[in-house]
Amino acid sequence: MKRTLSRYLLLFTLLLPFTPTPVAAQNLTGIWKGYFISDDGEQYKLEFQVSQSKAYGVTGVSYSYLDVRFYGKATMTGSFIKTSSSFKIREIKTVEVKSSLGGATCIMNYNFKYSRSGKEEFLEGTYLGKYESKYSSSPPASWGECGGGKVYLRKVKTSDFYVEPFLRNKIKTTPIIINKPPVKKPVVVTKPPVKKPVVVTKPSTNNKPVVRPITNPIAKTDSLKTKISNPPVTKTNLPVVTPKPAVLKERTNELVKTLIVRTVDVTVKLYDNGEIDGDSISVYLDNKLVLSSKRLTATPLVVTLKMDEDNSEHELTMVAENLGSIPPNTSLMIVESGEQRFDVRITSTEQKNAVVRFKYQKPK
Repeated sequence: MKRTLSRYLLLFTLLLPFTPTPVAAQNLTGIWKGYFISDDGEQYKLEFQVSQSKAYGVTGVSYSYLDVRFYGKATMTGSFIKTSSSFKIREIKTVEVKSSLGGATCIMNYNFKYSRSGKEEFLEGTYLGKYESKYSSSPPASWGECGGGKVYLRKVKTSDFYVEPFLRNKIKTTPIIINKPPVKKPVVVTKPPVKKPVVVTKPSTNNKPVVRPITNPIAKTDSLKTKISNPPVTKTNLPVVTPKPAVLKERTNELVKTLIVRTVDVTVKLYDNGEIDGDSISVYLDNKLVLSSKRLTATPLVVTLKMDEDNSEHELTMVAENLGSIPPNTSLMIVESGEQRFDVRITSTEQKNAVVRFKYQKPK
C-alpha cells in the first residue's frame, strides 16, 4: 500500500509542472497602436480602438496609414479566447479611404497573441488580406489574395485620431488641461501708523496737570505729516489674462511635452513632419493667437518666447486647421534655448489640440 501511494505521489509530482494553468481574463478594451509589415517589406502605421463585452466578443475600428499615399478606416469584429490568450479580429468593411496608389482596397483578418510585461500590454501576430467584395472580380474573395504580414501593437492612452464614442466612458485618457498663465499676487502697500505727541502729567500741589512742553510741536507735526502723506508706492503689473478662444474650449487640449529651458530667449520652429501634404495649423501662446492658418512646409514657422523668473511658464497650443491629404495633422517642433535643443513630434486633429509647456529654470 505504501509503495502504491508513493508511486502515485511520484507520478503527480512529475506531471505537475506540465499541467496547464488557467489564464486570467484580460480586458482588451482600449486603444492599441503600432504597425504592420507586409510580406514585401512595406511598413504601415496601425491603430485599433476596441471594446470587449463580458462574453469576450470584440467590436471596434481600425486606422491604417502609410503616408500621403494611403489612409483607411474600417469597422471590425472578433473574439478573445482567454484559455490561450489568443485574439482574433477581422475588418468588416472600410468606411473611409484616401489613396493615391490606385487599385482596389483590401480588408484584413488578424490573429494575435496577447502578452504583458509589467504594466505594458502587447498584441503580436499575423494578418491576411482580401479584396472587399465590391472590388473582387471572382467572389467569394479569399483571405490571403491581398497578401499578408506581421503585426505589432501596444496598448496606449492616446489616439492619433480621436476616441470613438463607444470608448469614451470605458477608458481613462490623458486628462484635459486648462491653459492659464501664472497669476501674480498683488503687492499690498500699507501706510505707517501716525505717531502722536507724548503728553506727560505730573502731580502738583494744586492738583492741576502739568504738560511737558515739546520743542516746536507744530513744526515737528508738520514734518511728520510730510513724511507720511506721500509714502512710496510700489507699482504692480498684474498679468493680463487672455480669455480662452472657442477652439480651445471645444476641443480636447492634450499635453504632449513639458520642456525645461534655461535661457530667457527661446526659439520655436515648426515644420511639416514628413512629406509636404498641405497640413495647416494655428498657434496660440497662453491663449493668444500668434500664428493663424499657416501651412506647414520645409521652411519653418517661427515663434519666439521670452522667459524670466516673473514669467517662468508659457504654453504653446497647436490647432489643426485641416488634416492635409492624409490625416492626422503632424508637425515637427524644434526648440532652441541657448545650447539646449529639443525635438518634439506633434499630432493634432479636428477633435484634439496639442499643447507644449515651457518652464524656465535659472542656470546655477
